[in-house]
Amino acid sequence: MTRQQISTPDAPRPAGAYSQAIRLGDVVWTAGFGPQDPRTGEVPESVADQTRQVLRNVEATLAVAGLGLRDVVKTTVHLADLADWAEFDAAYAEFFPDPQPARTTVGSVLAGIKVEIDVVAGRSADLS
Repeated sequence: MTRQQISTPDAPRPAGAYSQAIRLGDVVWTAGFGPQDPRTGEVPESVADQTRQVLRNVEATLAVAGLGLRDVVKTTVHLADLADWAEFDAAYAEFFPDPQPARTTVGSVLAGIKVEIDVVAGRSADLS
């Protein structure tokens, strides 16, 4: 299998030496996305609005690979303040149909943002 870089102008550009996402076979791994609007660079204020923007960024990247949020099997979430968990979780739940993906949520030091999320997504022939 060949690794394929996934890239779109509809999600924030990488801030360093990494890809927005990589596909290997039927699986896509994304980088951690922050809540920057890819057109304006603006960051929403609330953790709920930041979560929504992050997931729109993830969704745009997965779309390039022919996948959607319904194809996400695992997420890793970094919250700057775990006290924001309930607000984050309510916004997050708006984006994922049942069965929701497996998730790890951790408190992290983030540079000027409240939430960062990366995902693993894929679609098997049996689930399409």
